[in-house]
Amino acid sequence: MRRLKEYFSIVMAKKPARLVLFAIILLNVVFFFLSALVIFLVSPIESDVGFWECFYRTITMVLDAGCIDNLVYEMSTAMVATIVVCLVVVLVGMVTFTGAVVGYLTNFISSFIESSTSGERRLYLREHTVILNWNTRASEIVNELLFSEESEKVVILCAERTEQIKEEIAERLADTVSKENKELLDGEAKRLGRPLTRRETRRLLRRHGLKNRLTWIVRRGDTFSYKQLMDISLDKAKSVIILGKDDQNTVCKYELSERREQKGNALTLKTLVQVAEICDATSSRNNQKIVVEIDDRWTAELVNMVIQQKRKHATKCQIIPVAVNHVLGQMLAQFSIMPELNQVYRVLFSNKGGEFFALDRQLAEGEDEEEYLRDFLETHTKAVPLAFMDDQDGKQHLFYVADHAKDIKSTAEKAPLDRSVRLRADFRMPRQNVIILGHNSKSHFILDGFNGFRAEWNRSEEEDIMDVLVIDDTKNLDLAGRYAAYPYVRCVDADLINDKEKIYRAISDFVDAHEDDTSILILSDDRVTADEVDANALTYLFYVQDIVEEKMRTVPNFDREKMDIVVEILNPKNYDVVHHYSVENVVISNRYVSKMVAQIGRDCSLFDFYNDILTYDDAASGDTFTSKEIYAKIVKDYFEEVPPAMTADELIRAVYAASPAGNRAIVLGTVQKDTGKMTLFTGDLSRITVTMGPKDKIILFANH
Repeated sequence: MRRLKEYFSIVMAKKPARLVLFAIILLNVVFFFLSALVIFLVSPIESDVGFWECFYRTITMVLDAGCIDNLVYEMSTAMVATIVVCLVVVLVGMVTFTGAVVGYLTNFISSFIESSTSGERRLYLREHTVILNWNTRASEIVNELLFSEESEKVVILCAERTEQIKEEIAERLADTVSKENKELLDGEAKRLGRPLTRRETRRLLRRHGLKNRLTWIVRRGDTFSYKQLMDISLDKAKSVIILGKDDQNTVCKYELSERREQKGNALTLKTLVQVAEICDATSSRNNQKIVVEIDDRWTAELVNMVIQQKRKHATKCQIIPVAVNHVLGQMLAQFSIMPELNQVYRVLFSNKGGEFFALDRQLAEGEDEEEYLRDFLETHTKAVPLAFMDDQDGKQHLFYVADHAKDIKSTAEKAPLDRSVRLRADFRMPRQNVIILGHNSKSHFILDGFNGFRAEWNRSEEEDIMDVLVIDDTKNLDLAGRYAAYPYVRCVDADLINDKEKIYRAISDFVDAHEDDTSILILSDDRVTADEVDANALTYLFYVQDIVEEKMRTVPNFDREKMDIVVEILNPKNYDVVHHYSVENVVISNRYVSKMVAQIGRDCSLFDFYNDILTYDDAASGDTFTSKEIYAKIVKDYFEEVPPAMTADELIRAVYAASPAGNRAIVLGTVQKDTGKMTLFTGDLSRITVTMGPKDKIILFANH
């Protein structure tokens, strides 16, 4: 008896469902036997119905109560007691058999569904993308895969908030599909000059509309659990994305403060170590890409140590660390200097339209890169070459811009170039005047970006090319050391709410003191709770708009274009609010990182390319410049005379031929001064007509 109790105790603890099923079966078998015996005993003697037939009839009555009539009919002289017993059997059987079985099956189905979403069942997938952890940038990564030319599969594994994550993804994808298709339909209606018919709408959406071919699964579990990682077929995934902290989803200031005080991100590091071990196994897929988001220097150092240890041994996977704040700081620095680049990067860093591609191509010994690119321009019709670059493993790639990767195969024999342009040999970037309102985790990285620009473009030690004014509250300026390491920065202490007039006066005086344009960079604090995200940026925006309106009322012939406003927001839902205030340069910083991570997950060689174009030559000697960047240069300053109208293909080839050796420039597009419209040179280059005015800007890929 003691062993029997011990056995049932173990079964109850480990497999309660099996014990319940056994009890249901045993109870019903006993019930059927007893019911059949009672019916057999109360049946008339003259009846020919035996015990086993009564047993069979008992089962049929429980399954179908109408079978009582058959049994009573066969017992032609049935007594009332027999009928009563049959009714009792049906009623009790409905509870003990039908009710119990239905309840068990319902519970089993519910448990099956719950275990499927909680990560208890294995997924058999291949060539999919795995996202580990979740933060405010994650839904943008999933959204970016909508524009992939192939059907994509994504599995998200995170410890909590799975239901909210599902809702967030579904809403984001539905919104993107709706907006893209509406833009397509509106563009076609504008081209035709009339509304589209229902038939035309259906045909256009069927042929060219954005379709949701993305399969995504959200599972709850531990991101460093070997079993749960294997259950989502991590070893067969083509790319694994490990996301960083998710501070902005908390609404508790005490919890947020505790997270900020923690050193580094231990979860990211633990997850990376486990993922790297799985991806390095013999049975795993070759050339898996592990993209790791990094938020701080401590985590970056440890992640780089993991990478170095892996490189000492033969490794099957590639680990790419993405320093989020560093990358965004470099971007925001470039947007402050050249606001037009926001439009350019918005397209090039996405899977929609023109984008960066890499081709494995090794220059032969003695083969000249400039000659190769010139020959490329003379034969290719839909791809624009940029540069050759070695990755961290010493493998060489050719980077180019096109709508699709296959566009590099589109070639034709072109006529000799009969167009020419003349470039200014003494071109210098104009003086940069920047006002920074507020602060966030990227503030120092933004100023580091300015440092690189100064080192490359400073005219002389006496005349600094950068003049930066930072307006922030005293507490945060003190925490930043009042930016003493940056000699071109001045600080103004101003409380966001209480010093409105002081902020007005500081901005107005700075703008009036400079003849050149002034960029106003409004930062969104990423160190606040979810309820306060973007609140300070919107407040500063209202202040700046008031200043612009006041100057337009009081200053005769005030040039509105003298002030370029760049607003950073973190939550994409606030985009429409900012855009409503006539601000074109809205930087959704989380979205930029997501676009980059999605592209790097597809092709890790893009990582080194992005690092190069976002970094200026901070230690250039003489006229030797090695790093290549994207520039927006004023046409009248860059050319000796404004070029006549020509095709994009002719303009690209003419500028390449006219630019000096060692600093060959590749034209990527143009931006119109009056309308702000950006035209990126992709598709059939011979079909794009380019007409530029003196104040328009030309988008260039160049060393300097």
